[in-house]
Amino acid sequence: MTINKRVEKARILIEALPYMRRFEGKTFVIKYGGNAMVDESLKTAFAQNIILLRQVGINPVVVHGGGPQIGKIMEQMGLKAHFVDGLRVTDQETVNVVEMVLAGKVNKDIVNLINLNGGQAAGMSGKDGRTIIAKKRKHVRLGPETTTPEIIDLGWVGDVERIDTKLLGMFNSSDIIPVIAPVGVGENGETYNINADSVAGHIAIALKAEKLILLTDVLGVKNKNGRLITKLKPEDVPEMIADGTIEGGMIPKVQTCVNARANGVNSAHIIDGRIEHALLLEVFTDQGVGTVLV
Repeated sequence: MTINKRVEKARILIEALPYMRRFEGKTFVIKYGGNAMVDESLKTAFAQNIILLRQVGINPVVVHGGGPQIGKIMEQMGLKAHFVDGLRVTDQETVNVVEMVLAGKVNKDIVNLINLNGGQAAGMSGKDGRTIIAKKRKHVRLGPETTTPEIIDLGWVGDVERIDTKLLGMFNSSDIIPVIAPVGVGENGETYNINADSVAGHIAIALKAEKLILLTDVLGVKNKNGRLITKLKPEDVPEMIADGTIEGGMIPKVQTCVNARANGVNSAHIIDGRIEHALLLEVFTDQGVGTVLV
C-alpha cells in the first residue's frame, strides 16, 4: 500500500472522529432488510458496521424484516401467499410460519452473524417481555368502481399500539446488541405480523433514539429528475406525495421517518443497503449516502 493510500485512510478516520464523539452513548435504531440480508458480503459488512457502532459507544438496536424468507418457506410448505395493497394476508397457518421464520431462523442467523464477527448479540421478538403490544390492523381502501371505503380483513396483521422498553433498557446498559423480529403480541396473547419499518419507528420513539435508519434497496428519496435528495424537510413530504415525487413503497418509509422526527427522534435516514458499509458512510462521513430527514 502506497503512503498516499495510508494517508487517505487516516483522513477518513479523522473525518469520523467528531461524529464518534457526538454520538457516544446515543441509541440508533436500525431497520435491516432488503438485499443487505441476502448478499453474503453485504451481510458480513452489516454485522461489522453494527459491531463498530457498539465499539465506539453507540447503542445499536436492530429490527429486521424477512419477507423473501417467509415466502420461500411458505412455498416449500405448499402454502400460497396472498397480498392486498402490498400487505401479506396472514391467516392462522401463515402467522405460524411468519413467527417461525422471523423469530426463529432469520433472527438467529443475524444474531449468529454478529457474534461470529466479534460482537455480542441476542435475539428477541416483540412477544419477549411483551415488548411490542399490537392491535389488529384495520385496512381500508376505495373499491375500483366506487368511492365507498372498503374494509379488508388481513387476518393476523397488526399495528403497534405501544412499546414496553423495560427489556430493551437492560440491553442498553450492557454490551449486548438486541436483534428484534417484528412480531407483536395482542392484549390476549395473539400473535401479530407487523411491518418492520413501522416497528423500528415506534421503537426509536420509545427509546428516544438519536437516529432511525432504514436500509432499503434504493438510493433514498429521489426528486422528479431521479436525483437523490440528501436532505428532506418533513413539512415538504405531503406535497411530494401528492404530486407523485414520493410514491409506492417509499411512502410508508418516509411517513415512518416523519412520525419519528415529530416524536423526538433527532434524525431519520433512508439509505441504500446495497452499498457496502452504507451505515458507516451515513453516520461517520460529512456527505452520507442516503436521504436524511432533519
